[in-house]
Amino acid sequence: MPFFFLFSFNLQSQQLKVGAAKRIITPDPLISVSGGIGTPKTATEKKGELYVRAMVLEKGEEKIAIVNIDNLGWPAALGNKARKLIKNIPFNNILIGATHTHSAPDAYAFPDEKGNFAADLKYLDWCVIQIADAVNEASKNLEPAKLKIAVGEAKGKIAYNYYAPELYDPRCGIIQALGTKGKNKDLPIVTLVNYAIHPEVIGSDRGILSPDLIGPLCDRIETKVGGMALFMNSAQGGMVTADNRLDNKAEANDWEECKRIGNLLADEALRILSTADIQENPELYCTSKQAEFPIDSEMMRYIINNSPLKMGDSDSVVSTTLNLVNIGSAQILTIPGEALPNIGYYLKRNMPTEHPFLFGLTNDAFGYILTKEDFNSFKKYQYVSRTSLGEKTGEILINNLLNLINNSPKPKK
Repeated sequence: MPFFFLFSFNLQSQQLKVGAAKRIITPDPLISVSGGIGTPKTATEKKGELYVRAMVLEKGEEKIAIVNIDNLGWPAALGNKARKLIKNIPFNNILIGATHTHSAPDAYAFPDEKGNFAADLKYLDWCVIQIADAVNEASKNLEPAKLKIAVGEAKGKIAYNYYAPELYDPRCGIIQALGTKGKNKDLPIVTLVNYAIHPEVIGSDRGILSPDLIGPLCDRIETKVGGMALFMNSAQGGMVTADNRLDNKAEANDWEECKRIGNLLADEALRILSTADIQENPELYCTSKQAEFPIDSEMMRYIINNSPLKMGDSDSVVSTTLNLVNIGSAQILTIPGEALPNIGYYLKRNMPTEHPFLFGLTNDAFGYILTKEDFNSFKKYQYVSRTSLGEKTGEILINNLLNLINNSPKPKK
């Protein structure tokens, strides 16, 4: 092969490429929805569609998939089934997170006190296939790309902490991939938004199946700038929720409020991104490690051991995958549950970048994650403590993620 062509081939193989794809996963006919532990509620109508959204990034020999599904959570027992169906991407380089909508079908197969469950296992298996299909299509859609990355405060009435209104992270992170050639030159391929919020405007008790505010968020971005939008939740535990408060101490809990908050967050994300510099050929890096967490909660132990999904192999410990990903100037850490805001702030403060991202409810979703100092320390924290693996979870998570940070290259454009 002549030197010029060899040089050109090597240059192209080292160029960042990005692809995106999505699948509708709204069950037809509708099935019951779950907002957490307990019997799912019968759904009689829908507001918006449920989706799986996937983006794939490739540079040289590094290839990564970032996937999000409209659900309360997505256990590794299901995620690993999808990973086995995905071609040409390393198993531990496939990050699967959940939006945490409280208006989607039960993906945990929560067992009742008699060990019975109401989840639709055929629907869950179908979703597994849709995840794999979306990732495989995104991989086929790879094209040369450049990035815009930004992190800034999202302003307006979007989120608050139900337990302590000002104790939440208002920062919103955005990664947008733009085409560099052909008809997609300078146009968005995919826009990823990372923000901490409970999408529970509608909730699970009203018989409505819905992506909640995440649906309007993605629709707004796709309408305004094109390409595909994808949302990854962040450290929204304890209880960072949608700010749907009204002046009379009531709450707006309809689809119009989902659209108001989703549209506002979308507009703020695009505003924050508008002044970001172009990163022409950014670096890409992904690593992972296995972490073990003791199961101290009797309730969590019962769920893990009695769900037909077989979410654990031990009565005392669960193991899960933690990832660190560098995409240009952004660094991403995954959290297998709902970390409280102070954990999120601490991790971001220790990430060597101005563009820190936390992907909560990713690779697993083991309830709330508190520091040992917060665990069962306040009356308001009784619920989040009860639905946590235990008081050691936060410390183990932090130590493992700091280890990943300390043993990984710093992100760079």
